[in-house]
This record gives sequence, C-alpha cells and structure tokens, in this order.
Amino acid sequence: MTHTGYQHEPDFDAPLAAMRLVGAFFIAFGVFLSGFVISEPAPYELMMVGQVAIWFLLGLRLSRTVVLLLCLLLAFNVGGYLSLTTMANLDEGPLYLAVSTFLALTSVFYAAIIEDKHQRLLLIFRAWLAAALITSLLGIIGYFHAIPGFEVFTLYDRAKGAFQDPNVFGPFLVTPSLYLIYGLLSGKAMHAPWRILGLLILSLAVFLSFSRAAWGLFLFSAVLLVFVMLLKERTAAFRLKILVLFLVAVALMVAAVIIALQFKQVADLFSSRASAVQSYDGGHLGRFARHYLGFLMAMEHPLGIGPMVFDDIFPAAEHNIWLKSLTTHGWFGFVIYLTLICWTIAACFKLLLRQRPWQPFLIISWVTFVGHVMIGNVIDTDHWRHFFLLLGILWGCMALEKRENLRRSRSAT
Repeated sequence: MTHTGYQHEPDFDAPLAAMRLVGAFFIAFGVFLSGFVISEPAPYELMMVGQVAIWFLLGLRLSRTVVLLLCLLLAFNVGGYLSLTTMANLDEGPLYLAVSTFLALTSVFYAAIIEDKHQRLLLIFRAWLAAALITSLLGIIGYFHAIPGFEVFTLYDRAKGAFQDPNVFGPFLVTPSLYLIYGLLSGKAMHAPWRILGLLILSLAVFLSFSRAAWGLFLFSAVLLVFVMLLKERTAAFRLKILVLFLVAVALMVAAVIIALQFKQVADLFSSRASAVQSYDGGHLGRFARHYLGFLMAMEHPLGIGPMVFDDIFPAAEHNIWLKSLTTHGWFGFVIYLTLICWTIAACFKLLLRQRPWQPFLIISWVTFVGHVMIGNVIDTDHWRHFFLLLGILWGCMALEKRENLRRSRSAT
C-alpha cells in the first residue's frame, strides 16, 4: 500500500529513537499475542498490562479525542460496577469487570500510540496478519489431524486455532483477510501470489471454524470493502481492475472450499452448520427466546443484574451484545455503549474517502467494525481482544484526522 501526503517530523534524538524502536517491537509483539488465547489470563494480558503502564509512565499523551474515548469506555464500565450492587453473591463479577476495564484501556492505548505516530498502523496490521496466519495453520493442521497432538487446536470438530472458541477464532481472521484483499486490489502485481496464498489460508481457516457469525462477517466485510474501494477510486480502469481481481479471488476461495468439501468430515459438518437456525437457536429458551425474555427482564432492572447472572437464570449466555450491555451494565451502560458504537461508525464514515496515509487502515477497520456490530446481535463480543483493537484503531485515525485538520488550518493562516 502506498502512503503519501503526510510528513512526520523527523526525530534526531538517538536515545529517543532507540526507545521508539524498542517500543515498536513491543507494540507488534503485543498485537501478535492477541492471536494466542488458549487459556486466561493469556500472554496478551500480561504483555499489555506492563506495556500500557510503561508507555503512559514515559509520557504518552492523550489528546481530547482519545480522552473522549477513555471517558466513554470508563462510563460504560461504571454501569457495570453499579450492577454489582444488585448481586447477592459477587462470585466472578468483579474479575469480569476488571477484564472489561483492562480491555477498554487497551483501546485507549492503541488510539494514543496511533495518533502519536501513524506509521504504527502498518506495524499493527502486519503483526495481526502474522498472528492470523500462524493460528490459522494451527487450526487447519489440527482439523485434518495432519500432525499428532494438534487436535488441541480444534473443538467439537471445528478449527479454533490457538483460541478457546471457534466463534472468536473465525472473526479474528477477518481483518487480516481484508488487509490482504485491499493489498491485492490496490498493490503491486508482484506481491499478488503471496497475498493470494495468505488469503486462501485465512479463508479456509474461517470456513473450518464452522462459525456462522464468522462466515457472515467475512462475506459482508469483503463485499463492503470492495464497494468502498469502488467509491474511493475514480478511474474506470482502476474500478475494472478491482472488480476483475475481486472475482478472481472469490473464484479461488470458492475452489478451496469445494476441495475441502470433498472430505466427508468437512461436508457432514458443513451441512449441519449451514442451517440458518440451529436446535439451540429456536424453541423454548433457545437463543432467540432468551433474547426476548432477557430484554423484558432488563426493563425491570435499571442497574442490570450483574455480570454472568444471566447464565444462572437461563440455560446459556445472552449471545447478544445489546442485551449483554443491559444485563451487565444496566440502562446507563447500555446508553453509553450505544452512543460509543454509533459515534464511532458515523464519525469514521465521514473520513473514509479522505486521502490520507492512514486511509487504507481506516477503511479496513471501519468495514470490519461495522460487521462486528452486526454479528453482535447473535453473539457476545464484549471480551473480544481484537474488537477493542479495532475500536482503538478507529479512534486513533479520528485523532489523526483532527490533528491534520488543525495543521492545515494553521498553514492556511
């Protein structure tokens, strides 16, 4: 991807430059570790706790835009802490909210370091891609039993890579997949074979996760990305190139899926998972019935019912991020969360077609974020590490845009 139109002020301080180099390594390593969450606390948590603390102790600044993100996320979690007052037995409630607060701080951290230096976006996406490829290969090898012992990277005959749940593993791979698609459609032809190979690996892993949410997210995000790119590019020749390459990529991925379906194990599970409504979705106290009953119950509890209390009342968790916000963070937390999501989508939408060095990363992140908001209707995304990474990227880009506008206004006077 080509980045033009923005000059970052050179840094001639050698010790500071060395510190930034070390800092860049730890940023990349932290993002990389987000792809390996077999148990909790995961190495990602341990890495990020120390990293966030050190960066802010060394003087990482928060602009007004990033402070606003911090205030919204903290207010959202205040609703959660208020819900603890309604619980007869706290159990794991405080720990759950501590994790929520920590993840909120990671969003603020990512936004701040991106605003500080926009080139870190490339570092973040490359680290995310590396993690996605490795965890995908682990899931694929384990699914086909290619290496003894790699079955640990599967669950219920579904690929899960180095994650605890296939339903998190699949969505984690979508952003790196879009990164490859964007590069394939707009980058140099000499890099196309490697990007196609990476895309085949990631798309096969998403397929083998047998997560309907991940399938829908991948399809929706890929189509929306191409649509935004068609709006972004003005020449008919370039638009034709995008359409042709996209169709070729789709054909290759379809071919890979068809080959995978030749295995009986894959075909049998696909025929089962391809159904729009599973046995645990419909029926008495199924997913959708729980949604209805849960919203009715939430209307009677302004402060919420506390973290994970819903699981004790019903056979399973909420599997709806809006209902989860109501039950765990109360009416106050729900309003804050709704405000945060709508603000993020609307504010970044206005910036999508502005020619900036960070525009490719903004487009990819916004498209995936919108997809995650949509699948949040049928799944809980409240503790997904990569969701908070996406949120931080988007607010970091918003902060960059505000700073760029300020710079241009000063130059004009």
